[in-house]
Amino acid sequence: MGLNSIFIQKLKKGDEKAYSLLMDKYYQSLCSFAKVFTKDSAISEDIVQNVIIKFWSNRKKIDGNIHLKKYLYKSVYNEFIDHYRKNKNLISLEEKHLKALNEVIDNDTDEILKMTNKLNEEINKLPKKCRRVLILSKKEGLTHDEIAKLLDISNKTVEGHISRAFIILHDRLDEKINSLFIILFGFKTSLEK
Repeated sequence: MGLNSIFIQKLKKGDEKAYSLLMDKYYQSLCSFAKVFTKDSAISEDIVQNVIIKFWSNRKKIDGNIHLKKYLYKSVYNEFIDHYRKNKNLISLEEKHLKALNEVIDNDTDEILKMTNKLNEEINKLPKKCRRVLILSKKEGLTHDEIAKLLDISNKTVEGHISRAFIILHDRLDEKINSLFIILFGFKTSLEK
């Protein structure tokens, strides 16, 4: 029996030391992982706490042979989807968004954080106007009309800056980071519809 299985057996029996170790080992990294999706520390913590509470409440039913880390990360992903649907009042996410989430979920948390940092670095390297318009549109959630009024430019100019930003990012980012881009901004950098 491997260490993972022994640890899960202790958790299933309600071993509080095992629970403390679980929290010490995974809580912060799960919160960081959730924050990639939510962009909000408080919501991320709520999601992770819900996952841990559900895990602990249902621990006796957990398969002793599961890969614990993957199980927890997948649970955070599922909890995020539930939270997203409830709070955005959407029946489902776009198919490409779900595909991107599945691609990213298979990566290690450190890898996701590296990809996020790389994406942010590349966004910061964009020409000043492209970067500002992209951030206002995709991070701040402003419409093209709102951006045009705020920056005193035309809608076509707004669209041009966003298109240019996507083209530049597509050239600089690999496919894994493109998946993360979909999650964070809802669009593929290759401008596919």
